[in-house]
Amino acid sequence: MQSLSWKTVAVDYGRLHKFKMQKEARGFHLKHFDRSRLDVRGSAALSSQSLQSVQTQSQQSLDTVRVGVLGASGYTGSEIVRLLANHPYFDITLMTADRKAGLSLATVFPHLITQDLPSLIAVKDADFSDVDAVFCCLPHGTTQEIIKALPRGLKVVDLSADFRLRSVDEYEEWYGQPHRATELQKEAVYGLTEILRDEIRNARLVANPGCYPTSVQLPLVPLLKAKLIETRNIIIDSKSGVSGAGRGAKEANLYTEIAEGIHSYGITRHRHVPEIEQGLSDASNSKVTISFTPHLMPMSRGMQSTVYVEMASGVTVEDLHQQLSITYKDEEFVVLLERGAVPHTRNVRGSNYCFMNVFDDRIPGRAIIISVIDNLVKGASGQALQNLNVMVGLPENTGLLQQPLFP
Repeated sequence: MQSLSWKTVAVDYGRLHKFKMQKEARGFHLKHFDRSRLDVRGSAALSSQSLQSVQTQSQQSLDTVRVGVLGASGYTGSEIVRLLANHPYFDITLMTADRKAGLSLATVFPHLITQDLPSLIAVKDADFSDVDAVFCCLPHGTTQEIIKALPRGLKVVDLSADFRLRSVDEYEEWYGQPHRATELQKEAVYGLTEILRDEIRNARLVANPGCYPTSVQLPLVPLLKAKLIETRNIIIDSKSGVSGAGRGAKEANLYTEIAEGIHSYGITRHRHVPEIEQGLSDASNSKVTISFTPHLMPMSRGMQSTVYVEMASGVTVEDLHQQLSITYKDEEFVVLLERGAVPHTRNVRGSNYCFMNVFDDRIPGRAIIISVIDNLVKGASGQALQNLNVMVGLPENTGLLQQPLFP
């Protein structure tokens, strides 16, 4: 037996062949790609014959998906570009940034200087004839009409909030403007990958979840579905790195405003509230109303949600832990820690992982759930890449197995 260690991406020949067939069936005009760029991930020892088969397969070729990044000069756009540098089947052929049009991305983000990328252009000048899929990293309110004007053949993952809420009336209430692509809203699929994978697989337009809703729904949805916790008295205290507020120049985000303190904001009216309530209500098949308060922390990235819940009659914290263990035992990116271990944001920094755990509250009948993610990866760009992998038939961990950065 000759062992094959864990490498960059989990993939087998059958699934790659299926991926290629799917692309041809959908009429994608893809450019050719050398499969020698593929790393194979294996959890067990392979026989010499199997290893030789893998090596032979890697000599063959596979088509790549040509990707456009709209809004590449923001934090989520640059994070998409960083992650795609490790993706063997997605190539960036288009990048837009209206205020930075004409510049190279290396000028805007020097840490990406080693990548061979197209120059930034304005959205109005974009030619999508050389694009198969798009990551839309534009601010809410500006995205609807742009996506509406895109060719219908494109796969789209939208990182704004514009297609997350099913109710356009609720969107107008929380975002202060009417929805201008109501037909597309009916088509959009909410992209919480581990929960809605089957719907995402067949979608053309995916609404990528917000960072806070991701950190909250991943632990709560399985518990509500199993009726292990009550729908009442759910209290959520969330804290985020300042990158969650975007890259735009804002006085409230200046170093001297944020450093050496905690900044509470959006109290009772944060725009992620209806998104969280929508997902939790779906899980429980009843209306869920939450108490949610977010805070900015003096750190660049990272997010922690501490959730206080009331357990159903006769349910224990051990029952909650067991349910989460059953739900996520085969999931790549959701990790339930051993009982008593406390999740910390520093342990998921730069990765697509969500770490979580459940604790007894000192108040009988209540439990405390702690969930941590990197707000720019699992809370935004990493989950977006995970979703596009699912949409085109690739293993969803492709290009996403970067380990957390520490220290």
